[in-house]
Amino acid sequence: MNSDDLELFARVAKAGSISRAAMELGANQSTISRRIGMLETELGVRLFRRSGRGVWLTEHGEQLLGYASTLERTLHEARDAMRSTVGLGPARLCIAAQPTVARIMFGSLGHTLKARYPNTRVRFIEGLASHILGWLADGEVDLAIMYVPEHPGATQFDLLLSEQVCLVTPASFTQPEGPVDVRTLGKVPLILPSTHHGLRVLVETLAAKHGFTPDIALECDGSISITKRLVLENCGCTVLPWASVIEEVAAQRLKCYPLHNPVIKRDVALAWPQNRVMPEGLWDVAHLIRAQAAELIGRGAWPGTTLHSAAGALNRSGG
Repeated sequence: MNSDDLELFARVAKAGSISRAAMELGANQSTISRRIGMLETELGVRLFRRSGRGVWLTEHGEQLLGYASTLERTLHEARDAMRSTVGLGPARLCIAAQPTVARIMFGSLGHTLKARYPNTRVRFIEGLASHILGWLADGEVDLAIMYVPEHPGATQFDLLLSEQVCLVTPASFTQPEGPVDVRTLGKVPLILPSTHHGLRVLVETLAAKHGFTPDIALECDGSISITKRLVLENCGCTVLPWASVIEEVAAQRLKCYPLHNPVIKRDVALAWPQNRVMPEGLWDVAHLIRAQAAELIGRGAWPGTTLHSAAGALNRSGG
């Protein structure tokens, strides 16, 4: 058994049909069927169950597919590492971010990456923290730019910046301008995600620490855009980073009050899996991301943020 055998096996497994895999590979169906049969004979197990509608994996096949996927990732990482040593950058690069970070960074970062690595296929993904941690663990994402979660799991973080958290209200809210005490969160109707999301956990933690009970008017596990729409429609207030409402505040459609006593901030970091050694080329990408964040903060495009110096960041081992 060699890497070609595993690659062919994985292709058939993903296609769900030997004939479909043959079409994708431009090969003869009988040749692929014969090679799968030889692989099953060598291993002494059945890898597929067959029917007139296609094939599906046996329990042994599921187990082998895990090894095949690991080998495929390893080969991609080896290729990317070799490419990066000659300055070509990774062949493929997948970066994930949470919605607020994605909205601020992806546009300018896309231009920067394509200018630096014109031959790299860049892919951006937006998702919630729980999704991103899963993608990192599965190797679907190379790097993530995300808020450091309460329970990071097997993920390493390199601190990038701190972002101030604010009370976001309808334009008709009568609170005077300026920071508001965190205990105000117990006196206004709040629209928050359900308990497994970061901002809800943050508010619940503040409530327990500072002795107030949040008034949850609505729970919304949709996008930040939906939450902002609910606030615009006077359904309640919410808690968000300042940068997520910069356009609405500038247009006087929403109001934004930084929380203080104490000042509430969330750390944004670069993240990658703990069980992987980051290829040298990805460290170059990480430096580009850090420089891009500094540029955005410097020109006021990311308000309410403080950049962490590289020297003050978490080290490469996640310590």
